Amino acid sequence: MKLIMVRHGEPNYRPCEERNFIGQGMELAPLSVMGIEQAKNVAKSRFFDNAEIILASPYPRALQTASYIAIETKLDVIVEMDLREWQPDLTFQYKSHKEASNAYKDYRLNNGLYPANEKKNWETAQQVLNRATECLKSYSSRYSKFIVVAHGELIRCLAGGDAVDYCGVVEFDFN
Repeated sequence: MKLIMVRHGEPNYRPCEERNFIGQGMELAPLSVMGIEQAKNVAKSRFFDNAEIILASPYPRALQTASYIAIETKLDVIVEMDLREWQPDLTFQYKSHKEASNAYKDYRLNNGLYPANEKKNWETAQQVLNRATECLKSYSSRYSKFIVVAHGELIRCLAGGDAVDYCGVVEFDFN
């Protein structure tokens, strides 16, 4: 089955910060003005020809991006909770974007693995891969080509490779 992964457009965290949101509240960030333009542009991509469905992370930046793709492709969007971004704190209690960024630096420094005999609060790369793979498997028998609008680290865990730019597209066979 052919999988077209799209990273969401550039987010705007300012509305979340102005409201003093913490933890999962930070994930309510919408697209920035630039992110909207990025999403509108990627929506016209030929990568999406013959796709049958769009799966999207539940976070607004991914849903907004998926909505522009849906307008262009006339495809339905299905929200999948397990296509959410990597979790910087499995207790969902991190206090700031800076705290989440520090957790991500630690995650990358440790190659997505907990150091020997040490437990961290962040989600491992294997945990991200497992939840995303289980989610996608349920669609593999029904669709031969689908679009997934999600997040950079989730895409990296599934497809491998380097960081994906905002509204970057990664296409691969998913078995």
